Amino acid sequence: MQLSEVYLGLGQDAFGQLVRGISIGKLKTYQIYEGFKVRAHLHKVNTEILRKAIPRFWTRLGEHDEEFARDLAQAVLVSHLDMITAMLDFLGVPHENGFFAKDLDAKQYFTEGWEERALGKFRETYPETILIFYINHLRWELLGAAEPYRPASPSPQ
Repeated sequence: MQLSEVYLGLGQDAFGQLVRGISIGKLKTYQIYEGFKVRAHLHKVNTEILRKAIPRFWTRLGEHDEEFARDLAQAVLVSHLDMITAMLDFLGVPHENGFFAKDLDAKQYFTEGWEERALGKFRETYPETILIFYINHLRWELLGAAEPYRPASPSPQ
């Protein structure tokens, strides 16, 4: 599975929610603002420019621009570190403030049905779109999943 498939699997409306959830402050805090700005082909990054760029971003993902998909994922995920740390704690995955050690073999922490358990636990706390994106990001990054995860019974947003 390619990371662009994770975005495309969410649909364009849900993708727009992810982009609108990017925190400019977090991009600057984690020193990824400039790199993201360049990779996204933007002259500057603010909420209005991000909102207007959603259709262009969607097109690039449809063309399977994987480098852009990775940089966009980084921007989305650093904007939701509270959710990431909560989910990793719930799953028992060792991390440092939401970040993995380079040599971590995390497969042992992802037992059968972990996706549904995590989604069920946090569905009332965080937007389902970001939860499903992060679940799929973990499946892509750590587990080498062949297909994106789709919840059995999506809840209305």
